[in-house]
Amino acid sequence: MNKESNTYTFIFTIVMVTVVAFGLSFTSLMLKPVQEKNIMVEKKQNILASLNKEVSFAEADKVFDKYIKKMYIITPDGKYEEGNAFDIDLKEELHKPKQERKMPLFIAEVDGKKYFVIPMYGKGLWGPIWGYMALSDDMNTIVGISFGHKTETPGLGAEIVKPKFRKQFAGKKIFDKNGTLIGIKVEKNLKIHNEHQVDAVSGATLTSKGVEAMISNTLENYVEFFKNYKKTK
Repeated sequence: MNKESNTYTFIFTIVMVTVVAFGLSFTSLMLKPVQEKNIMVEKKQNILASLNKEVSFAEADKVFDKYIKKMYIITPDGKYEEGNAFDIDLKEELHKPKQERKMPLFIAEVDGKKYFVIPMYGKGLWGPIWGYMALSDDMNTIVGISFGHKTETPGLGAEIVKPKFRKQFAGKKIFDKNGTLIGIKVEKNLKIHNEHQVDAVSGATLTSKGVEAMISNTLENYVEFFKNYKKTK
């Protein structure tokens, strides 16, 4: 075949595209289990961080199994059953009508005390934000929290992942004295703090408000569960 002909060029292009596409697909297929494993381990690290347990990638599986005792699936009416909370796509569930949602929950035991770890998902300034909140056994007091993001501005919105911001949440309450869900207000220039407020990240108002909304929008799906669970204990 004449290598300078259009036919040769066309066939050569088709063959090369096919070979490259096959190579990329094969590589993606081979790497998929590794990628899924890495995502799972990172989630475990973030859950443990909400319990104030900072662990390395290598330690995550072992420490997670030590502290996380049960996983529940929560229904809109507050009923719950044991199940793999990792199977729940929180982003997808929060886009469903509230009466159709199934929410994940992790039950932890640390030094003989029970904690409830709630996954959260919301919207920051430039893209999605997420996190995990650990509540004490009163189902009201925050003992720790972790946040994550992909696209928030470095030095501004991205500061939500830093200990300085996260540590403010410890000891805060999500319900008022009447049992009404308040969540956590993320406010600028606070001079006096109450048990439902933390300081916003300086220069990152929209990301800070995204955190506030994420917490409230997620927690409202667990109110009936809290009521039902307390009745059984």
